[in-house]
Amino acid sequence: MSESFRAYRINDKDGKITAGFTEMRVDDLSPGEVVVKVQWSGVNYKDALAATGRGKILRRPPLNGGIDLSGVVMRSDNRRFREGDQVLVCGSGLSETVDGGYAEVARVGADSVVHLPRGLDLREAMAIGTAGFTAALALARMEQNGQHKDMGKVLVTGATGGVGSLAINILSAAGYQVAALTGKKERHDYLRELGASEFLDRRETDFGSRPLEKALWGGAVDNAGGETLTWLTRTVKPRGSIASIGLVDDFKLNTTVMPFILRGVSLLGINSVDMPVETQSEIWERLGGDWKPAKLDLVATREVGFDGLPEVFDSYFDGSNWGRTLVKIQE
Repeated sequence: MSESFRAYRINDKDGKITAGFTEMRVDDLSPGEVVVKVQWSGVNYKDALAATGRGKILRRPPLNGGIDLSGVVMRSDNRRFREGDQVLVCGSGLSETVDGGYAEVARVGADSVVHLPRGLDLREAMAIGTAGFTAALALARMEQNGQHKDMGKVLVTGATGGVGSLAINILSAAGYQVAALTGKKERHDYLRELGASEFLDRRETDFGSRPLEKALWGGAVDNAGGETLTWLTRTVKPRGSIASIGLVDDFKLNTTVMPFILRGVSLLGINSVDMPVETQSEIWERLGGDWKPAKLDLVATREVGFDGLPEVFDSYFDGSNWGRTLVKIQE
């Protein structure tokens, strides 16, 4: 494959991040057994951090950006895949240690590639992306730990973001009552359509200071970290689980052992990057089946062509972004 293709490549020169479109060939890409014609990708908070240099995401620059991709196999040296197979890759070191999905062609390790599950097309897979996979993984871990619907409402923080939006929709589809913590009152109708039935304003919520506050939530999916996660440890009901997904507020956690030894609260760390392909496939099968988000068209609030990709990153820092941004790499 000697033909060139376009890629959005991120460089780090002496600590200064630059990014832009460039021409590449397959042999220029990170090693891998599967070559994919990329059709769709998406934008996550992590992608915006990497492309703008606001967060140290790339560990082996230069790399093509994009932690998600879906497309069609062009060539495979692994017998699990054949030319023409529809596949997806999420996380798995994309745009961290290997070239990512912001390219018309990607080359990836076979252990990172998942066959597109029944019930999803390539666009829907990227409307879900790492955000939805992480939300579904959080629910799977919570239920493995004993979470069930009768324990009460599950609170989702950072509710209007990609992970938050999809967590609400997936939890609602699975039969849970869902509450949403957000600073965007103007998005309550959007969150209600996704399945939230109660709303808390992040700026008006009293997080308290006691080791244990009134038990309010059956469980929680947290995108914030910091003071918000600290508050959740003190307000989740006995035997409830908190899935810790993000750190939009802060990476620090200042709590006590009291919620854990007196209420039996569980704090579950959710790492969606280094998942065995078998686990990935199981979660994706559910996302194409009984956990398929019913409001994907509502969650996918923005769609841009490949050329429009650089224009969307700033919205992830100025508070104007909500839902999921899809990137149409090519037909």
